Order: sequence, then C-alpha cells, then structure tokens
Amino acid sequence: MRQIYYSLVGAGKLDKTEQAYARLGEHLNRARRAKVLPFDAIRDDGVMTMHADYYGSVADFRDDTARRAREYRRDRQAGQPQRLELWSEAAGMVGQLARVAEDFSVPVYSASGFASLSAVRTLANRALRSSVPTVMLHVGDYDPSGESIFAAIAEDASAFVREDRTVQTTRLDAIRVALTREQVDVFSLPTSPVKASDGRSRGWDGGTCQLEALPPDMLAALVRDAIEDTLDVHRYREEIRREHLDRAELLGLPSGGPVG
Repeated sequence: MRQIYYSLVGAGKLDKTEQAYARLGEHLNRARRAKVLPFDAIRDDGVMTMHADYYGSVADFRDDTARRAREYRRDRQAGQPQRLELWSEAAGMVGQLARVAEDFSVPVYSASGFASLSAVRTLANRALRSSVPTVMLHVGDYDPSGESIFAAIAEDASAFVREDRTVQTTRLDAIRVALTREQVDVFSLPTSPVKASDGRSRGWDGGTCQLEALPPDMLAALVRDAIEDTLDVHRYREEIRREHLDRAELLGLPSGGPVG
C-alpha cells in the first residue's frame, strides 16, 4: 500500500500526510471488500506461515515430479566472475525484488533495517566459501538511516572477509543500487525533511525519500541493470542453454526438442 500511496503523492493526487495515508488505506479496504479491487492486487507482508507439503496419492506425487521437471532451473550464476547477492532494507519488498533477481539465480535477503551481527557474519561466511569475489547489491531509503544501514552491512561484512580469508582474491564488494540523491532528482520523487530526532541526520544535506516512492517498474529496471552490469553475458546464456538440455533429458525428450 505504501507504493500505491507514494505513486499518488508523486502524481499530485494525494498530500504527503499521515491523514492522507490512513484515508487511502480505508478506501482500498472498502474497494477490496466490494470486489472493485482484487485482493491479490495488493501485497500483504503482515502474515507469517509455516507448513509442510503433502500428497493425496501416488498420482499427485507423479504430477508434482513432472511439474518440477518442467520448472527445472540451473544455477545461472555458475561460472560467473563474481557472485551476486541482492539486499533490501525493507523485508516487504523481497518478493517484488525476487521476481527480477530469480532470472539470474541471484538470492534476495533482508534484515528489516539494520542487520544483526549474526546476519552480517553469515553474509561474510558465504563470501568466504565462494571461489570468486562476492558483490552485495543494496536497495533502501534515501535518508540518514538508509545510508547507514548500507554502510554498516558493507563495512562490517567486508572486514570479516578480509580478516578470515585465506586467499587475497576472496573479497566482498558492495554497490548501492537505490535509492540515491541522483535518482530522487531524475525521477522527481516526493521528499520529506530529515527528522530532527534522527541522530544520524547531523550533516545530512537535503530531504529524504522512501524507496517505495520509486515506481515498481523503475526499481525493477534499476536492479536488472545493476545485475546485468556485472554479468559475463556469454556465460549466462550458456547456462540457459544447458538448462534447456537438462530439462529435455528430465522430460524424456530428444535434445533440441520442445521443453515447454
């Protein structure tokens, strides 16, 4: 709903106030109850669930096995000169970002703000196990906290890697994909004054902007561009070619035949 809100603010349809945000939420709830707006048109990140998979019969299991064969995917990062991870400040945006990142087998993580020491150490351990350098791509708010979140994860994890690596080529680099001051200006995104209560605001020049203010298609394009900028395109296409051959084998089709 925050993304809908910021889109309307950016279009000049709503004021940037808590009252306008609350009023929008009520209108959207009524529209969904009245079936004017589909329920699945708005993502809800407030529910956590855990469940196991079950089968109703052997036939169900066979159908599921066939489905998995049709959806077979290789690790499309295999053979790349760098190993990518995508991090989001907001946990609620992980699913949206994954729809872009999954095309490249790039995992998406979020610590819902500042990462715990354990999360940072786990990131460093993945980089230490990798045979190629790791690149952490990050998206978050343009404000003092958002910048600090990115810097804290990048600096802490990189320090762990430098301290524990056994070969000098093992390293962790970090790239801030969004949101930046330049992007706020280019896309004419709505801004707010920096909060005086934020202890990190000292020396902050300019306003602040939430990542949700960036339209989803623009964010997807920025993430896709950032991933593609680090890719060996030839190697990526080779993995997709092998994926098609593997899928054909799993489905019992001759190589080069239709794989669905």
